[in-house]
Parts: sequence; C-alpha cells; structure tokens
Amino acid sequence: MSAIIEFSGPVLTGADQERRGLWAVDGRLTFRRPAAAPDRVLYGWVIPGLVDAHCHIGLGPGGDVPEEVAERQALTDRDAGTLLVRDAGAVHDTRWIQQRAELPRIIRSGRHIARTRRYLRGFAVEVEPEDLVEAVRKQARAGDGWVKLVGDWIDRDAGDLAASFPARYVRDAVQAAHDEGARVTSHCFAEDTLDDMLDAGIDCIEHGTGLLPRHLPRFVEQRVPIVPTLINIATFPDIAAQAKAKFPRYAAHMLGLWERRSERILEAYEAGVAIYAGTDAGSVIKHGRIIDEVEALHAAGLPAGAALDAGAWAARDWLGADAIAEGASADVLVCAEDPRGNLGTLRGLTAIVLRGELVLGTTPGF
Repeated sequence: MSAIIEFSGPVLTGADQERRGLWAVDGRLTFRRPAAAPDRVLYGWVIPGLVDAHCHIGLGPGGDVPEEVAERQALTDRDAGTLLVRDAGAVHDTRWIQQRAELPRIIRSGRHIARTRRYLRGFAVEVEPEDLVEAVRKQARAGDGWVKLVGDWIDRDAGDLAASFPARYVRDAVQAAHDEGARVTSHCFAEDTLDDMLDAGIDCIEHGTGLLPRHLPRFVEQRVPIVPTLINIATFPDIAAQAKAKFPRYAAHMLGLWERRSERILEAYEAGVAIYAGTDAGSVIKHGRIIDEVEALHAAGLPAGAALDAGAWAARDWLGADAIAEGASADVLVCAEDPRGNLGTLRGLTAIVLRGELVLGTTPGF
C-alpha cells in the first residue's frame, strides 16, 4: 500500500486554475482530506508530471538499443520531470516499460515508416508507396493508437528535401490508420509536405519547420497540432554545414528553415494552432531535456504559462491522460516557485511523485 502524501502548497489544476488541499492516497489523487495522518508532507507548487510529446525511448544513434539503455533513457526523462511520454517511433519493443511502476508512462507508436533508403539507417520500416498502407496497418496494431510517418527527407537525386510518398498513397495510409483506430503523425520539414499531409487528414505534425501563412487556416480548421521539437531544430545549422559541399541546395533550405523557426511557431500559436512540447530525444538529442524544450517555446514567443501548458495540462488532455483531478493517478511534480512565472524552477524540482510513490524528494518535510 502506498503512503499518504499531503501536498502543502498551491495546486495548479490547470494553466490558469489554482486551489489548495491535495493528497495522494494509495497512488491516487484526492482533494478530500484522508482520516489518517499523512506519512509525508511535501511543500511547494504542485503541477502534473510533464509530457514529452515527441520522444524515442528505446532508440539510439544506430537504431535499436539494449533494454538497459532504454531503461536509463526512461529514468533520465523521469528524473527531469517527464512522467508521460508519447513515443514517436522506436525499434526497441518498449511494452515492458509499461509494466514498470517506477518508469514514466509511455504511449507507443511502433516503428517509423519511411521510404526505402530515404531515412536514417536502422530506424524505420522502409517501404515503397504500394506497400505503405499495409505497413501502416501493421504499425497501428503494434502501438498504442499512434502511427509515425516520415513525410519528407533529403532526396539525393534532387539534392533537396522531397516528399517520401506520393500524396494519394499518404491519403490511403492515413485512412487505413483511422480504420484501425489509430491517429497518424508525420515528420515534416519542408513546406509542400504539409499540404499533402493536411489533404490526407493527418492528426499531428512533427517539427513543422515548413509552416507558411497559407497553412495556418487549415491547421486551425482541421485541429491539427504541431510538436515543434525546437531543441532538435537547433541542430539544423550543423546539418547544413555538413551537407553544403555535396548538397548546397539542401543545405541552404535547411538553414532557411532554421532561421524562421521561432517566427513560424509564434505565428501558429497566435493563429490558434495547438502547440505541444517534445524533445525528439533518442538519437542526436539527449534524454531529460523537456525543460529545455519548454523554455525554447517561451523563447520563441509563447508566454511562459502557455509554454508550460504545452508540456503539461494541455498535452495531457490531448493525449487523453489525467492531469490533477479527483481519482487521477498521483503523477505530479513539486516546484519551489510558481513555474508559470519562473520556468527555471522546473530545473530544481523539490519532489517527483509517480503513481503515488516519491521517486525524487528534496523538499522540507521529506
């Protein structure tokens, strides 16, 4: 039986909703004071566990990783405050993580689906267009309601970014996923790829660096969110520098996408497009950087509270996960200050509670 934990301090049940009086009893949150005295009292501002909406636990630079590496990745994310992960593609079968109470909750999507020889080696199920629908059906059944497409990548013959699959195949693939009860997200760097994905009825866009003003009304109308992965986009200048000698057009394109990254995300936010925080940790990006991503969204122009919302309450609601509510799993963080006014306080969490168990605690009363 889990201990009774009392949270003594402001409880943020939403980005603009605050109350007091919260306990964790047998792993569940309650606003009703229990009859028994608490075993622990934790002091500070309480928020739900953070969400990394684009993360690759079980993926390394070469593709698959041993179980102990995937475990370290998960623990690194957890100890940075990420208690819910939306997997964005991994070779490793991470279903075992869902059986480990001390590891973050994970919503799996199976493997990436990419065009043959048009993605990072060892990462994806690689198919030709005529096999895309069947691959999507298979990955939809293997995951937890999400499928990940690689919408574009460098075409070495063209010397620039190009769509991975013709638009008509993408439409059929998205419909196939929907028939299986799954949502589809897509890696998209280039401008024109977004048109194909919106035409296909895509459910989410990863990166979205090619976002143009013409796209914004459709994103809003179709309620398609963007997970910008800004700390990944920060690597574009290095990618461009490495590619410039052999692929100058591609290098210039990538650099241009990087230069306009903040402007495009702010335009999307101001237009009413939902934005969620995701790090793209797993190959180039290290795990445990969700706070870097939240701060990057703020630096791009989102108010601090909105940037935090993108990695907390709003992200949980989007994924169908409880935040702070009566009977919800006790997956919460305790901060020394109000994080809506000081995102930096997230770097010094005073407590992390996962499934009602204290996994990190420095707060007085621990």
